[in-house]
Amino acid sequence: MLKIYNTLIRDKQDFVPLTPGKVTIYVCGMTVYDFCHLGHARVLVVFDMVVRWLRMSGFEVTYVRNVTDIDDKIIQRALENHETIKSLTERFIAAMEQDAAVLGVDRPTYEPRATQFVANMIAMIHKLVDKSLAYVAANGDVYYAVHRFPGYGKLSGKSLDDLRAGERVEIDRNKKDPLDFVLWKSAKPGEPSWESPWGRGRPGWHIECSAMSEHYLGEQFDIHGGGQDLQFPHHENEIAQSEGVHDHSFVNYWMHNGFVRVDSEKMSKSLGNFFTVREVLKNYQPEVVRFFILRAHYRSPLNYSDQHLRDAKLALDRLYIALKDFEFVDSGEIDWANEHAQAFQSAMNDDFNTPEAIAVLFELTSIVNKTQSAAHAALLKLLGGVLGLLQQSPQLYLQHTPDASEAECIATEQIEQMIQQRLKARKTGHYAEADAIRQNLTNAGIILEDGPQGTTWRRN
Repeated sequence: MLKIYNTLIRDKQDFVPLTPGKVTIYVCGMTVYDFCHLGHARVLVVFDMVVRWLRMSGFEVTYVRNVTDIDDKIIQRALENHETIKSLTERFIAAMEQDAAVLGVDRPTYEPRATQFVANMIAMIHKLVDKSLAYVAANGDVYYAVHRFPGYGKLSGKSLDDLRAGERVEIDRNKKDPLDFVLWKSAKPGEPSWESPWGRGRPGWHIECSAMSEHYLGEQFDIHGGGQDLQFPHHENEIAQSEGVHDHSFVNYWMHNGFVRVDSEKMSKSLGNFFTVREVLKNYQPEVVRFFILRAHYRSPLNYSDQHLRDAKLALDRLYIALKDFEFVDSGEIDWANEHAQAFQSAMNDDFNTPEAIAVLFELTSIVNKTQSAAHAALLKLLGGVLGLLQQSPQLYLQHTPDASEAECIATEQIEQMIQQRLKARKTGHYAEADAIRQNLTNAGIILEDGPQGTTWRRN
């Protein structure tokens, strides 16, 4: 049985969906004012992996991942760029979708945008005001009164007193309590706004996910996911909003992936220590980045450096090298009775333990290298596919040239020509010339491998 670490209870639990055979999952997506960095990529890849495994396990999955397309940062960036908010958000939504696709991330079932659901947010805020869980401040903003919700703090594991003492909260004289959070912001000159019972304005950030998840998944659903940084206050506030409106449990399983770190600090745009997906892909294949993310457990910190990415590339190279001498027309289906498949399944059912699952792939690689077993090679490719790995032609993967170094790399046509020159030199007994050609290719990062079918090559 699948076990999931539930942040709400701080332990692993057997996964039992609300409806047998079906899973509903909501993940907080991107705020689209810039390109995705590796922290965003981790969220995209991790929950793509989760959904893939749920479907492989036989569940019918409805997966919702939202887009925040109205926000203070978006408004500020549009002003700085002298462009409309719509132009800015459309551009970065397209970029996000391109990045996700390149990383092998499947599209969610639904990808709602916040601006499409303002009416739903207003209706939910209205209910909170009617139930005295929210109040209208003197400046026209609407705030959630956290002390009126008895369960506030249960996701973060902190009491209101702990939160007041330990959290840095913005001083706002319009709030009755420093921890109260905004549901509706009154209109400011030059900012987008909508009509509401409290005057023109726009929704706060937290309310959007409560409204959109309810629209697609109902008042209660199975899994809510996102980055660890969203646990408090965003997800805590979602619970207060949704359970405050409906008077019953909101989400059964809360999942949070760990941070991507650079020099022991969280990668973030506010710290200026981030690397966009596009920057990283100038030097590394997309599948290397996906592999780099998945070979760490999703809840653990992921340390970014060029060395870690180089290590990931070398490791993924090993898997592809094991497959390069096989042809896969149709690899068939996974035989889950196989001991390696069972070990893989056991790892994935233990809170999506991808490091252990990938260790199974390397066990199969060792067997393939020793025995040249086509059956083990097929299983290696099939199990890799469960994680969105090993689906390229090994030759194309191993001969790939990163964009940034393409001008500096020796061209494919030139490599093939030099291999033919080397072959001719060997046939005519000019072995020193053949060795020199091989050494020149080695110096250029090209590894030659002579075999019964001839000479193959790959980039180092």
